[in-house]
Amino acid sequence: MGGNIMLPWIMIRKRKLREGGGSLATPPPCSYQVSKLVVQKFGAVTMSGELESLEQVLQGHIPGQEIKEVWRILYGKEPGAISCPRILDLPDVAVNAASQGQFELKGFILEAATEQLRRPRIVRVGLIQNKIQTATTEPVVEQIYALHKRIATMVEAASTCGVNIVCFQEAWTMPFAFCTREKLPWTEFAESAENGITTKFCQELARKYNMVIISPILERDESHGDVLWNTAVVISNTGAVLGKSRKNHIPRIGDFNESSYYMEGNTGHKVFQTAFGKIAVNICYGRHHPLNWFMYSMNGAEIIFNPSATVGELSESLWPIEARNAAIANHCFTCAINRVGTEHFENEFTSGDGKKAHHDFGHFYGSSYVSAPDGSRTPGLSRVNDGLLVVELDLNLCRQTSDKWNFKMTGRYEMYAEELARVTKADFQPDIVRE
Repeated sequence: MGGNIMLPWIMIRKRKLREGGGSLATPPPCSYQVSKLVVQKFGAVTMSGELESLEQVLQGHIPGQEIKEVWRILYGKEPGAISCPRILDLPDVAVNAASQGQFELKGFILEAATEQLRRPRIVRVGLIQNKIQTATTEPVVEQIYALHKRIATMVEAASTCGVNIVCFQEAWTMPFAFCTREKLPWTEFAESAENGITTKFCQELARKYNMVIISPILERDESHGDVLWNTAVVISNTGAVLGKSRKNHIPRIGDFNESSYYMEGNTGHKVFQTAFGKIAVNICYGRHHPLNWFMYSMNGAEIIFNPSATVGELSESLWPIEARNAAIANHCFTCAINRVGTEHFENEFTSGDGKKAHHDFGHFYGSSYVSAPDGSRTPGLSRVNDGLLVVELDLNLCRQTSDKWNFKMTGRYEMYAEELARVTKADFQPDIVRE
């Protein structure tokens, strides 16, 4: 199995042996492959009190036959079975790199049916979630370069797994400091999307590994008055900057004080034709807007990435649903990436909710995952650890699912367009029938 390890069945079987029964010979059929990092953890709750992952809790407490049904209900199909999110065998070199680098590594396959006229369109995507690498009080340049170093290690591991497209989390080169409403030093993390140090860094990685890279950054638009944007830079596997996609929807809730720094994007719903398929980037809060996903899909996106930074108290119950629902509704793959960890800031800030001032945003819960157009999805990465999720996709599943469900064929887009146009007018009156 390429050095991959089964867990937590080992701990369960050892407990059964102590109780006088069971064998360590074979794992249950729905155990997961995980990195060696996870083996070092004994239990589902970490030292910080955060839950490691939902999967560990379920697998640790539900009997083997029942857990198969749980996976089927939760993920659409049983992980490990044929024609479902099967486990992807990952090379020893990648597993060893994850162990040495102290990040989680998981791999799955989302398959399509075999066709007579089209060959499989196989693409491997990599989703990277990570903590910041230094204290938020360290010099800006040191924080950026520490993150560059961390990401370089994880991208190298992704390359050994055959990843074609990799996506990082929202604003990956900095702490998610927009909660503070302070301008300095946080605006100093902003860079040019075309020739900033992070774009140049990613271009080198893209050329070296023949990999498309999606790099979400805080952008400084020098051509338009030095304004800031929340932007994803898309870099081709040749190293060329294909373009950029700016965040369409800016939150104004809780500590998400992003509108103090940048406003809604102006790049529309761009889709990028890459060597590995047509991709789009729906940044973070755009996840909550179904029409945002829809427009990327209508422009031809086969894979929509959703790089995010969101915290448990606000959105964790929504997280497993929204990107998955978007994949179903739009006949495409969706990749939800969330940063991980708790980031502490020197100065206290408030949320406008009457609660006491605090030094942190809350816990970024990771849990990155991939959903398929047929409604199946992979298990997520850890809630507490850095991680790389590698998923092999067959893009033929997009058309196959569309032919089955016909959502786009049965969509009443002309009717919606007319009614939306009416809704946006100043003299709009709701169409309510009264007695």
